Amino acid sequence: MITRRRTLQTLAAASLGAASIARAADDAILIGYWPIASGLPLYAGLELGIFQEAGLKVEGVKFSSAQQVAEAMISGRIHGSANGTASAVLALAEITSPGLFKIICSNPSNHKLVLDEFVVAKDSPIKSLADLKGRKIASGPGIQNVTLAKIMLEKNGVANPQVTELPVGQHVPALVGGQIDAVYTLEPTGTAGRLKGLTRVLETGVISKYVLGDADAPWFGGSASVTATLLKERPADAKKYIAAYAKAVEHVRKNPEESRNHLDGFTSIDASLVKEVPLSGFTLYNEFKPADIDAFQKFFDVFTERKIFSRAVPVKPLLYTA
Repeated sequence: MITRRRTLQTLAAASLGAASIARAADDAILIGYWPIASGLPLYAGLELGIFQEAGLKVEGVKFSSAQQVAEAMISGRIHGSANGTASAVLALAEITSPGLFKIICSNPSNHKLVLDEFVVAKDSPIKSLADLKGRKIASGPGIQNVTLAKIMLEKNGVANPQVTELPVGQHVPALVGGQIDAVYTLEPTGTAGRLKGLTRVLETGVISKYVLGDADAPWFGGSASVTATLLKERPADAKKYIAAYAKAVEHVRKNPEESRNHLDGFTSIDASLVKEVPLSGFTLYNEFKPADIDAFQKFFDVFTERKIFSRAVPVKPLLYTA
């Protein structure tokens, strides 16, 4: 069971050895990512040469959880995060190391822009979240996933829910093997399991509906960021990277079908299945409207109310300003 104290202790331990960001010999910009569908702008930018065209060498560094991405940012081993990195985990990193990063893009999702979902085995008798009482439930790793899963279960009548953390790659096998009855997960897990005839999606857009209270509300669950160190020590490169990342976002928006191909190799879904994967949205730092910030703040406030955050974390100051 994850607690805020344990998470903060882990992040603080990582920060003890932090100095300036350790650069690769070739001055590569290292960006941490969690292998889910919403990291698509980074994947596309790397494979299409968008960063290279900007005169940069950018490398994606794969991690098994958003918390590991945040720890690497604090310790100076990477220069930022890709979309899909849990926003609440980044906020915890901000509490531990104030001024650590700036958000350059976030990925809103809801029942239309699908990312978050509950998944069960194909032949499971479970028909709704209310049917999960007394069942074995899992979620992706990290305090954001576990906390949200518990809130949603509580909202559906599950008292004192127990949630087991599992790496995303184990979600479908654990369902098929009967180790768990349901899992709160993120795309492309639901699509991969469904297309292989192993699992079915129980419900999508669950955070907007049960946590934010509005199925249409944007849930800014993951964010791309750059560290303050990169902005300070390499301002020209940082600006080039942010502009190139925005260009990659625009490519994904204009070419969603083609862009799905970039999920192959970065996520668990292969090239033959990528056309089926739903995509979340993307909101750049200069595109946030007041209503977006309000929804983002409401999400953060849930963690403050649950005492996962030791203090309130205002969203607006975390957004990059050119």
